[in-house]
Amino acid sequence: MFKKATNETLAAAPEDLKTYVHICRGNYRSEYLTEGSYAPIAEVLFGQLDYDYLLVEYDDERSGDFEPLKYAKKNNQIVTLGLITSKSGDLEDKEEVIGRIKEAAEYVGLDRLALSPQCGFASTEEGNALTEEEQWNKLAHVAKIAGKVWR
Repeated sequence: MFKKATNETLAAAPEDLKTYVHICRGNYRSEYLTEGSYAPIAEVLFGQLDYDYLLVEYDDERSGDFEPLKYAKKNNQIVTLGLITSKSGDLEDKEEVIGRIKEAAEYVGLDRLALSPQCGFASTEEGNALTEEEQWNKLAHVAKIAGKVWR
C-alpha cells in the first residue's frame, strides 16, 4: 500500500519537477525518534519507489551500515547521504565523512550519491540545540567536503 500510494503521488508531479523524499527519524530539540538499519525496508525504499532524490539519515550508528543501498539500482535516482548531523554544532571530521562516502559508493556509484545534513535544522519551532552560526558552519562544511569528493 505504501509503495503504491507513494509512487502514484510521485507520478502526479509535473514532468519538470524533481521529487525528493526524506526518511525522517525524528528531529525535535536535538533528539531523535527511531533507530535501526534500513535493511527491513531497503528493497522497497531504495529499489521500488519512483523518486528522483532520496535523503537518508546516516549521521550516526543508529542508522546501521550502507549495505541496504545495494537495492538502489535505478540509474536516474540520487541517494543523498545525511552524514552531517543537524542535532549538534560540532563539525564532523572531514576525512571520516569522506571515508563514509567511499563506503556508500561500494553500493551506489559516486555519480549517484550526494551529501547533506541528516535533516533540517528546525523541524519544529523549538529547533535544535545549534546557534544560527553553527548551522551556517554545518552547511559550509557540507560544501567543502562535497567539493573535495565531487571535484
